[in-house]
Amino acid sequence: MSEWIDPALHRDFIADQTDAIRLCTGPDGWVERFGVDVLISHKNDTALERLKTELCLWALNVDFQCRRVFARFLPRKNADRETPGLILGDEGANLQSTLLERTLRYGIDFGAGYSVGFFIDQRENRRFVRAVAPRTLLNCFAYTCSFSVAAATVGAKTVSIDLSKKSLARGRENFALNSLPTNDHRFLADDVLEVLPRLARKGEKFDVIILDPPTFSRSHRGKAFQVEHDFEKLLLAALEVAERDGKILLSTNCSSLRDRALEVMARYCLKATRRAGTFHQEPALADFPPQAGAATLWLTLR
Repeated sequence: MSEWIDPALHRDFIADQTDAIRLCTGPDGWVERFGVDVLISHKNDTALERLKTELCLWALNVDFQCRRVFARFLPRKNADRETPGLILGDEGANLQSTLLERTLRYGIDFGAGYSVGFFIDQRENRRFVRAVAPRTLLNCFAYTCSFSVAAATVGAKTVSIDLSKKSLARGRENFALNSLPTNDHRFLADDVLEVLPRLARKGEKFDVIILDPPTFSRSHRGKAFQVEHDFEKLLLAALEVAERDGKILLSTNCSSLRDRALEVMARYCLKATRRAGTFHQEPALADFPPQAGAATLWLTLR
């Protein structure tokens, strides 16, 4: 058997109005709940069959009746990623659905691509943003704007930047799902490394900045971003628009950059800009084993 979360922990999440949960993590795949649906991520067909069987047994034990089960293959190369496929449930049902995280509602789409539009492993960092209650938040590589939504619910004005207009449109939908007007929020479909200098020239400053870039991306003009080579340049640009006592989330899914590497790069950038800061991490995720999920580190400037 893979490592499935305890039924009591699952009940605690539901009681906390959270139904986006990592249910299981194994050596060759994992299982996640997104609202009433389940996604199995697997490295091979054997793992898929085993996880599907274990899911049925686990669901019986916790009295969880999922509506559909999707599966996606975990390729070695990002270029080989494919959209999840339905393996159990109603083929005619809408591929778009919603989930809850600590009372906030987010949209997901099993037909939009490799990712459904929401990253469970950023849960505690979204909670931290709400606890900080910033006046302003800059969400770089915003994707579907979950951090912006979290900040907006506590009164922040936000700027969300992403190359994809479709992702930002889904971000606007997430605002609407939570009855949040978008009057005080900007959505910029542009290259982060081009926008940051423009914001700096205008003298804009932000209380919280989210840096969670993809491992690799290419702008509409063909300019490549590779996190291992460009993260320091990204952070240097972000420091130019950070408030004096601002907070910056450093995060990456790149397997070669873990927490210690993020701190080393951040200390170099602080020294280069003659600034100082402290580091901390939010509590470990109860439904994720150690080292699973994104590497994350908060930098608080002083």
